[in-house]
Amino acid sequence: MQFRVFDLGLIDFSRARDFQQEAFSRVKDNEFKAALIFCRHYPVITLGRNAEECAVLASSDELKAKGISIYEIERGGSVTYHGPGQLVVYPVFNLNYFKKDVNLFLRSLEVAIIAALAKFSIPANTREGLTGVWVENKKIASIGIAIRNWITYHGLAINVKKDDLANFSLIRPCGMDIMMTAMETELGRHPSFELVKMAVRESFLNLTNEIGVDYNIKQETAR
Repeated sequence: MQFRVFDLGLIDFSRARDFQQEAFSRVKDNEFKAALIFCRHYPVITLGRNAEECAVLASSDELKAKGISIYEIERGGSVTYHGPGQLVVYPVFNLNYFKKDVNLFLRSLEVAIIAALAKFSIPANTREGLTGVWVENKKIASIGIAIRNWITYHGLAINVKKDDLANFSLIRPCGMDIMMTAMETELGRHPSFELVKMAVRESFLNLTNEIGVDYNIKQETAR
C-alpha cells in the first residue's frame, strides 16, 4: 500500500489547506491510500467545530497588530494556535484500509506522537478524557481531525520551539485553561525540525506495521 509523504515547509495556512484538499481528492480517487503532510504555519488561530467565541481572548485589533489570522475549519475540537515553532502534521488516511474507528485513529495519533517524543527522551503521556499529548500537566501536542467518506484530514501539531508559546495566551487552548510546553523547553535545547519529522515519520510507519497495515512510504515533493 502506498504511503506518500509531502513536506510543504513554512507555508500559509490557507495554502496548506488547499494542498490538503488536493491530497484528500487523490486519496479518494485511489491514487494512493494515505498521505502524511508535514508543514509549519505562519501565525494563525483556528476554530474547530466546538469552538466558542469566548475562547479567543485577544481582540481582533490585537490579533491584526500581531499578524495573526483566524480561520473557522471543519476539524473537531475547539480553538488552537499554530506558528512557525510548531511541526504540523496532516495525516490524510483512507480508514477503509486502516480501521473504521474514529476513536482508535485519535488514540493512534497520540501513540505516534508519544513514540516520536520518546526518541528525544521526552516522557510524554495522555490524560484521561482529553485528546492530545502532555508532559506532566503541560500540553506539548494538540490533535484535531475531520473525516469525510472515511478519509481523514487536518491532524496534529507538536510544539517544537518555545518562541511560539506566548501566543497561546491569546486563546484558551482547546477551550481550557491549560499550560503549554515545547520540546525546546523540555530539552533545554532546540531539536532540528528535520530530526523531529524523521521521528514522526518513523513512528507512523511503526504504528501501521503494529496494527498489520503494510504501508510502503514514498517521499514525494509537493506539487
